[in-house]
Amino acid sequence: MTTATRSAVDEVRRLVEAVPDPELPLISLGDLGVIRDVALADDGVVEVTITPTYTGCPAMETIHGSIRAVLAGCGHPDGRVRQVLSPAWTTDWISTDGLRKLAENGIAPPGPAGAPLPVRIGIGVPCPNCGSAATRPQSAFGATRCQSILVCTACRETFAHMRAT
Repeated sequence: MTTATRSAVDEVRRLVEAVPDPELPLISLGDLGVIRDVALADDGVVEVTITPTYTGCPAMETIHGSIRAVLAGCGHPDGRVRQVLSPAWTTDWISTDGLRKLAENGIAPPGPAGAPLPVRIGIGVPCPNCGSAATRPQSAFGATRCQSILVCTACRETFAHMRAT
């Protein structure tokens, strides 16, 4: 890959990683960990590889369209978006900045996806409003399927929690 081509691919990566998630616009696709790769394919076309947060995510069509618009807008109208399911997306791919943005917007960020089960059961999800771990589930699904609704028994506020996968 030439320096000019590497520079163009790096610019495309920067632009697509900045695209807001359509269901949680407070966080970008890059911070969410959905953007897996941006590279020049064998045929010379820029290809963006993405992994959905879960199979059947209803936002994928919008995400594909947003990325195609970025590709066209930066001079790659023939660019491709390729979706891969393996390895499956994990909340461990959310950036530190993304976790901070979720918490700042009242969504309890997930804990590590690989945490041993006893730790996940023994410690409640900290309330983004008061910080208490005295929380309990209220609804399996929130505004999106990748969220659940919890209630804090300390401050009595409900809040969204991005479920670990």
